[in-house]
Order: sequence, then structure tokens, then C-alpha cells
Amino acid sequence: MKRLVLIGLLLIAPFTWALDQAGAQRLAGIQQRWAEIQYKLPEAQRAAAFEKLAADSDAFTREQPGAAEAWIWNGIVSSSWAGAAGGIGALGKVKAARASLEKAIQLDPNALQGSAYTSLGALYDRVPGWPIGFGDADKAEAMLRKALALNPTGIDTLYFWADHLYRGARYGEARAALEKALQAAPRPGRELADQGRRGEIDALLKAIREKQG
Repeated sequence: MKRLVLIGLLLIAPFTWALDQAGAQRLAGIQQRWAEIQYKLPEAQRAAAFEKLAADSDAFTREQPGAAEAWIWNGIVSSSWAGAAGGIGALGKVKAARASLEKAIQLDPNALQGSAYTSLGALYDRVPGWPIGFGDADKAEAMLRKALALNPTGIDTLYFWADHLYRGARYGEARAALEKALQAAPRPGRELADQGRRGEIDALLKAIREKQG
């Protein structure tokens, strides 16, 4: 189970607000730290680092409860923590992650170019199915298609769509999506995340080549 989540579902009024400059800087800091942990730290050190970042992202949702961006990144960070930590507690973290991402969609489905749909689709792909978990390939495809409709050229959107296709043995389609992902425009301020994602794209392309012989 990779990239999973820990949050409590807060009962708040369903209204949104835009992040101010301080909120945007806080979001950028969480994004940058996530990339550092995910792509720079040794694997053995990631769980503890993600735990600290999850506490920070939890605080961000309390400070900005109407900001979908805060909920999206709370879900991403906490799911990454659960994936790094593994063990019996991972499933509870993933269920909380789903709640966080669903909260983001309730607030603003278009936030961060549909990133909540991308992350939720990835969860449905990676979590075990019933009776252990809520994994569901059909739901994953539905979420990822919504993400593609909002952001058809994004590197993350295309990577997770390709991963979904790969899991379904749709190797030709997956390869085409990955090749398109490599053409995605750079994201200012997220250079490390782009570099890391490109490494994952290369790894998945290699896996596809091996499957196709």
C-alpha cells in the first residue's frame, strides 16, 4: 500500500475561501518539504519525516478549513506517511486520506487543477479491495478521468493515469500517457517534485518495456 493518509474529518460549514499570500507560502512550504522527503531522504527516514509534516498539514487545515488546497495536501502528505510507515495502521490512515480528499472536492473540485481527483484515484488503485480495504479499479478510473478533464497535460495527472492503465495491462495506452507526461510544462517552484516524478515515469516506462518484451 503506497502513498496513504491520516486526518480527522472536521465538521465545518461547506464554504470556500482563497488562500492569502501567507497561506500560499505555507502551501508552497509543505509542497517543497514533501518533495524533499519523498525524493531526497533515505527510505528508512521517510516515515518519521512525513509524520512531522502531517502534523503541519493538519494544522494548516485547522487554520484554513475552507481552503480545498489545504485539504488536498493534508491528504497527500498523510497518505505518503502511511505508505512510508506501512503496518497495521496504514488502512486507517488511507480511510482518513479519502475523507480529506473528498472534503477538498466538496469545497472546490477544481482546486489545484483537480489534484484531489488525481490523488483519490491513486488511492482507489493502490488500496486493497474488499474485505480488507476500499480499493476499486472502476472508481479509480472514474476519478482519474475527472482529473484528466481538468488537467489533461499535467505531469502528475498523466503519470497516475498511466499507472492505472499499466495495472490494467493496457500497456500501449500507458506508454502513450507517459510519453505525454514527459512533455509537461515545468512547474515553477516545484522543480524537485518534477525531477522526482520524471524518475518515476522512467521507471514505469522500463516496466512497460519489460512487459511488452
